[in-house]
Amino acid sequence: MKKQVVSFHYTLKNKEGKVIDSSNGNEPLTFLEGASQIIPGLEKGVKGMKKGEKKAVVIAPDDGYGQYDKRFVISVNRDQLPEGEIKVGDQFQVGPSPEESQVVQVMEVNDKTVTLDGNHPLAGQDLFFDVEIADVRDATEEELTHGHAHGAHGHHH
Repeated sequence: MKKQVVSFHYTLKNKEGKVIDSSNGNEPLTFLEGASQIIPGLEKGVKGMKKGEKKAVVIAPDDGYGQYDKRFVISVNRDQLPEGEIKVGDQFQVGPSPEESQVVQVMEVNDKTVTLDGNHPLAGQDLFFDVEIADVRDATEEELTHGHAHGAHGHHH
């Protein structure tokens, strides 16, 4: 059985029903099965669906963005961060390189220290996805070799 490349539109809501993210108005999200390109729960949720099918998928934190982990909350000296105004809710990328970086969010700021939270903004939350499959096809040899779907427009990341 060949691996599938699946394209789908989605709307992500939280428990309260607030829309957090959506592909509406954009290209559908395309992924290669088994390549860890999307969160595990979503990949499981759309497996076996056909083009045009719709489904509501509820994903627990363990299959989503993980549990909230207090160890990822750190305080750093104000002078370790870029110059300029830093305010609560700002997001920075930190890490050795763009590929390995993670996004941290500013939780607290005072004169000397800044508290950063490295948890994914959706860590510890149940995720409510409404998905609609735009397309399903067999992966090409090239995609299998490269380990990701190429989509309609060649490479994009």
